[in-house]
Amino acid sequence: MRQLILERPSLDEAYEAVKKGIAQRRMLLIVGSCTVDYVGRASSKLSQGERLLIIKPDGSTLIHRPREYAPVNWQPPGSIFKTRLDEGRLHIRAYRRREGEVLEIAFDRITLVAILHLVDEGEFYLYASEEDMKQAILLEPSLIEEGFKPVEAEKPVEPGFIDILGVDREGVLTVVEIKRRAADRAAVLQLKSYVDAMRAETGRRIRGILVAPSLAKGAQSLMAALNLEFKPLSPRRCADILRARRGRKLTEYLTMKEGGETGDGR
Repeated sequence: MRQLILERPSLDEAYEAVKKGIAQRRMLLIVGSCTVDYVGRASSKLSQGERLLIIKPDGSTLIHRPREYAPVNWQPPGSIFKTRLDEGRLHIRAYRRREGEVLEIAFDRITLVAILHLVDEGEFYLYASEEDMKQAILLEPSLIEEGFKPVEAEKPVEPGFIDILGVDREGVLTVVEIKRRAADRAAVLQLKSYVDAMRAETGRRIRGILVAPSLAKGAQSLMAALNLEFKPLSPRRCADILRARRGRKLTEYLTMKEGGETGDGR
């Protein structure tokens, strides 16, 4: 069962669907009228009301009311589930054995059951992605070093694409490889392959600079052996630069309007 949606199911139908969804580690959305009891580090009781229950594949459990953004009750990942039909109610218990916490939801009427197979392999970037870091460097090349001038972004070479190709203050071609997280040995070897490709293409001296928040264990010694350079740069700083740039553009626009100018030059 990859996906199943039941509208106004009987409690028997909902029971069978919920059991299968939990067993197959699916995302479950259950909407209906329920009570909620919690026993653990404290205790609470929520009387009858219409709510949304979310059960995630990692075992986390959240109960939302029709108001407020935060769940009114929840269990963290790792919960063990038990479902049963008892006296005209569908009971779903989320239990954390080590902590001794029990969250029990009892539905007497169900409006919707959705069993979903969701795939999410995207990375979460708190401040900036590698693309954002690249854009910040293109806006402020001095993030690499004073006198650095970008020539081309995403330059294709035989091993792949160079993030930024530029020249330093001495006119030396410089390959810049950007990593959002601590750069490891693989990142160092990737930069080396780009440097070698540019050297073979141009016959010139090529510098290689690896830009990342930090270096992983073993990467620094490899960089020294390969005569490559490292420039520490945090994604947060790049995000601040992009944010300030957006704000400056708006300020410049408003100042121009106050001066009586318009965008079409009239």
